[in-house]
Amino acid sequence: MAWTLKDTALCMVNSDYKERFFAEYMQTKIRYEKLKAYCNRIEASHLIPQIEEPPHDCPLTLLREQQHIMGNYLRILELRAVIEDINIDHEN
Repeated sequence: MAWTLKDTALCMVNSDYKERFFAEYMQTKIRYEKLKAYCNRIEASHLIPQIEEPPHDCPLTLLREQQHIMGNYLRILELRAVIEDINIDHEN
């Protein structure tokens, strides 16, 4: 089962920093994946006329830059997880 932002709420208030770290990682990953899918829909609509462009006020280039930075942040969190022996592969 896939994690949702709501699923991570209890982890955020846990006294164990590894659980809070996991929640931060999952929240970032969830937001990253949603942004990536959104950007892909916008980009696909520019390539194929039958695909309706989703509404957006922000330029795609800026959204992709945000996605790129979020991806780098996820990579850093993943490296920290290895270094600090934090399990980020929790099952729901």
